[in-house]
Amino acid sequence: MSDPVRAAVIGVGAFGRHHARILSEMPEARLVGVVDANPEVRAKATEQWKVPAYADPSELPADVEAVSVAVPTALHHRVALPFLERGVSVLVEKPMVRNLDEGRELIAAAERSGAILQVGHVERFNPAVRALAQHKIRPRFIEAERVAPFSFRSADVGVVLDLMIHDIDIVLHLAGTEPVRVEAIGVPVLTAHEDIANARVVFADGCVANLTSSRVATKTERKLRVFSSESYLVVDFGKREGWLYRKSPELTLDKVKAFASGATSLADLQGVVFRDLLSMEKLETPPGDPLTEEIRDFLRCVREKDRPRVGGREGLAAVSLALRILEAIRTGSPPQ
Repeated sequence: MSDPVRAAVIGVGAFGRHHARILSEMPEARLVGVVDANPEVRAKATEQWKVPAYADPSELPADVEAVSVAVPTALHHRVALPFLERGVSVLVEKPMVRNLDEGRELIAAAERSGAILQVGHVERFNPAVRALAQHKIRPRFIEAERVAPFSFRSADVGVVLDLMIHDIDIVLHLAGTEPVRVEAIGVPVLTAHEDIANARVVFADGCVANLTSSRVATKTERKLRVFSSESYLVVDFGKREGWLYRKSPELTLDKVKAFASGATSLADLQGVVFRDLLSMEKLETPPGDPLTEEIRDFLRCVREKDRPRVGGREGLAAVSLALRILEAIRTGSPPQ
């Protein structure tokens, strides 16, 4: 293995501290410093990871090779841009930016300097999603539901940019074509922004996605369902599990009718369906914590100058669709 990547974390609050912890434990990295505006957080970070803590990103060592940016979304562009301009690779948390112009500027800076720009859509590294990616399907309908109790974090954005953005990225990746129509509704409950939202997105090839997110639920649930003409996939992000349902190659409508007419109870019919007409298998999920795998892949891309799984363009595409959803919520009519 080559020398460890000299890395730092900017923003070591509720989420950034996990970046720092993982980087401090990885042989692929050497944590050389952290940055946070809060002096108490800096003191705790110095004690915990035995590294210098700075109040401003400009104070980091000049030879830092990569940074994780986990500050509030409004600061992503301002913090990440100087590093990208001088060739330092950046893993910026989702959502990538507040607006498209900021995103385009980050992408252009990375392309000019050759720095890696990766966006922290951690669900792409969820073992169940990685298993899902092994099955090449053409989705016709996608349903995503992501609900959680209010966390008192990310109050600077609504639920679309806070939670739904995860599913927006995955839906865009699975659909593979451009969204052509968006309908949405959102309701503020505890904040000035939408805390509950639903969006219906139609893609150029006819695929339809229905996304629901809430951050004022009484439980935490994160599920994805993908329907194609030949199969049906279910992913539970929380449990990191997935299931695949497929039609038997010999399945015909006549066989379904014959089985139905011969069944004496619902239990009999269900047994026939899942024994002879449909196959169900649990997805083989690889081991690994999603955030650890995301950071590990970022470091690999930095070392090998490889293209990230979720680069700047993918991160900006998710922001673009999120902004269209927010506009549909604001206007109450679907923009074309």
